[in-house]
Amino acid sequence: MIGLIGLPFDKNSSYIRGTAKAPPVIRQALWSESSNSWTENGINLSNQGLITDLGDLDPNNPDEFNEIQKAITALLEKNLQPICLGGDHSITYPILRAMRPKYPRLGILHFDAHPDLYQNFGNNPHSHASPFARALEEKLVDRLVQVGIRANNDHQREQIRKYKVETYEMKDWRDDLVFEFDMPVYISFDLDGLDPSCAPGVAHPEGGGLTVRQAVRIIQTLKGKVVGADIVELYPDKDQLGITAHGSAKILKEIAGKIIASGKE
Repeated sequence: MIGLIGLPFDKNSSYIRGTAKAPPVIRQALWSESSNSWTENGINLSNQGLITDLGDLDPNNPDEFNEIQKAITALLEKNLQPICLGGDHSITYPILRAMRPKYPRLGILHFDAHPDLYQNFGNNPHSHASPFARALEEKLVDRLVQVGIRANNDHQREQIRKYKVETYEMKDWRDDLVFEFDMPVYISFDLDGLDPSCAPGVAHPEGGGLTVRQAVRIIQTLKGKVVGADIVELYPDKDQLGITAHGSAKILKEIAGKIIASGKE
């Protein structure tokens, strides 16, 4: 039902590289004996057939966007719902290019400290700061909802207005918010959307973010059919205690539980 795939690419990182090391670290935390494989909605992810692990793509492939798109297309053709482990956030753009043919209407719930809507960041239009600008200009998505945002600026606010993005900045946050989609929804989860106290192992920590519990609640109360996800921007070299890795594993489990439950509705 779920196809787990690692996309270990980080050449589009704008500050420091190292997120390409994340996929095996997240897997190790996911199946660690320190926890168990049950989601909070009562699904045992270790049951046969629920998760197919497709391994990682070759990190040395020079044409990684094309390879990502081909890999996700092949996964969808097997009727698997992708959960993709980054890598930097630029991987979301080729994933959405693969998702679009299957989903003529598609929404995104995007967790992040940053809107990632730069038209061209650092003279790189495919920067990890720009995936949603690319997706929106290509009309790969019909609705983009962003939560956790707290590092906005004038240019990205202009992009938000231009593309009619629904952005919920942390300064305006309320814990009773519930998000509803009348179309299939893809979750893109940048771990720096979490507060650094919960996710110190990211390249761009920004104080004042979501807790893991707040993020899990948003996922659990989301109304809509979840058809895929990515979890990006874990920087293992800054995560010596594994706090961020285990937080990402928790997020992964709850997203997986939501996808499986959505498939039964």
